[in-house]
Amino acid sequence: MTRKAKIERRTRETEVSLELALDGGAVAPSTGVGFFDHMLELVGRHGRLGLTIDAGGDLETGGHHTVEDVGIALGQALDQALGDRHGIRRYGDAVVPMDEALAECAIDISGRPYCRFDVELPPVSIAGFDAELAEEFFRALSANAKLTLHLGARHGSNAHHLIEACFKAFARALREAVAVDPDEDGVPSTKGTLT
Repeated sequence: MTRKAKIERRTRETEVSLELALDGGAVAPSTGVGFFDHMLELVGRHGRLGLTIDAGGDLETGGHHTVEDVGIALGQALDQALGDRHGIRRYGDAVVPMDEALAECAIDISGRPYCRFDVELPPVSIAGFDAELAEEFFRALSANAKLTLHLGARHGSNAHHLIEACFKAFARALREAVAVDPDEDGVPSTKGTLT
């Protein structure tokens, strides 16, 4: 079973080319937003994904369109790479510290898009990435991947640490949720479908 996807997304605001491999590979994000590239690299490395992204956008207006459209494309790629969800674990969770910050994430690859983002972030910009864009990214991703995502921070004061802990927690939870379960011989749902 090939668990890969390639997404090309072009709008008047952005152009995104993204390749995803659920079972590993090269990690090379390039979006023009330095801190966001760092966060996407964390998703690839800690999620044990193959993830290459080449995105260009109207960064003169800020990073919003680029970050959101990359979230859309990554969500679409996850949806496509998971196929009918046969044999996956479905659920994943992680608690990740980053110095004074502690983030937690729980994922259900349910077919029902929902995102609860419960992180109090100061209104700062980190290398072109406005802190509020973290929520925009995860909302776009969860809607397009059709997954239920709960992501929060128990505590923390440094925006960089809070956001990084969130991305790492997401990656670790996703890694668990998309993993192949050797004891699952079908779709992990009493309904028989997760799409």
